Amino acid sequence: MTTNASEPRLTLASPADILAAVPYLVGFHPENSLILIGLVSGLAKVVARWGLPLPPSALGPLSALIEREAITQAIVVGYGRGDQVTPAIDELRLVAARCGVEIDEALRADGGRYWSYICTLAHCCPPEGTPYDISSSQVAAEATVRGLVALPDRRTLERTIAPASGPVRMAMRRATADAVADVRTRLAEAKDSNEFAAQFVAEGLVRVRAAIATHVRGDRLDDAEAARLGLDLAVIRIRDEAWTLMEDAHAGLWKDLTRRLEPRFMPPVASLLAMASWRSGDAVLASIALERALAIDPGYSMANLLMHALQHLLSPTVLRGRMPTPAELDAAMGRANATWLLPLVSVFDDATPG
Repeated sequence: MTTNASEPRLTLASPADILAAVPYLVGFHPENSLILIGLVSGLAKVVARWGLPLPPSALGPLSALIEREAITQAIVVGYGRGDQVTPAIDELRLVAARCGVEIDEALRADGGRYWSYICTLAHCCPPEGTPYDISSSQVAAEATVRGLVALPDRRTLERTIAPASGPVRMAMRRATADAVADVRTRLAEAKDSNEFAAQFVAEGLVRVRAAIATHVRGDRLDDAEAARLGLDLAVIRIRDEAWTLMEDAHAGLWKDLTRRLEPRFMPPVASLLAMASWRSGDAVLASIALERALAIDPGYSMANLLMHALQHLLSPTVLRGRMPTPAELDAAMGRANATWLLPLVSVFDDATPG
């Protein structure tokens, strides 16, 4: 998975500098990971990370990434035991060589020491490894000043979008039950289910735009608003309204709802969070959000589409300029009808535990 690493800039003059910078480039301190920093004219253009041991064909999309981003140089870092890191770095170096990419440095880091696959001088890179301490690094201090954050590990990042618990969960559970009961009652009383669907979608589109406006103002949806929006977004046309209006700054809204909504209503907002995160260059958070969505609904199409894009190291620019406008969605999907509500009705009685 990749992240745009062009801003802000950090100067990397040594292996210790590289090891100090990597946690800030990926957002956490890696373990059992393979990291590629792709360079263009000496500047980091993209960062890609894979978990180790390396899954089969994991590096298959790398050639396309190198060509698309016009990468000419690269830095490679593997975190973990030599029997896992060395084969992965060897494979990555072969791909880079076939693409004409020069590897400026290739490192393995483990237990506070690093080894270089490029340097073979014992006085510079001894067989027992070279100790390093990123906590005292000037690069780490510079990254912090520039607003970059490195969490302790990937699990810590996962917890930033973990389901809310305690009083927050109980309040959202009550608000969700109220919202579901209201829609059930209105649907049962509706004389024309197609007309009800059209009205529901129209109201949901208004609520999506209102929620975005509330977030942009710096405010937060209350429990009733959040719960109702969770129901709305189960309807594909309403969810796609949020997708077409997507801006990087919307990530905070979808992150908040990913934590607060009852799990059965979470896949749409987690997918929207993934899209916003991917657009802003945070592919790691995007992948975590998609993992959460797919754990609840393995067949959720938007989550699967975005996960495919991340796994194939695609750039979010492939979708920018190609997303339909709301008017184009209306033209393509036609008038709302009762079948549009089936994804919503199907999760009314799904008591997936939180």
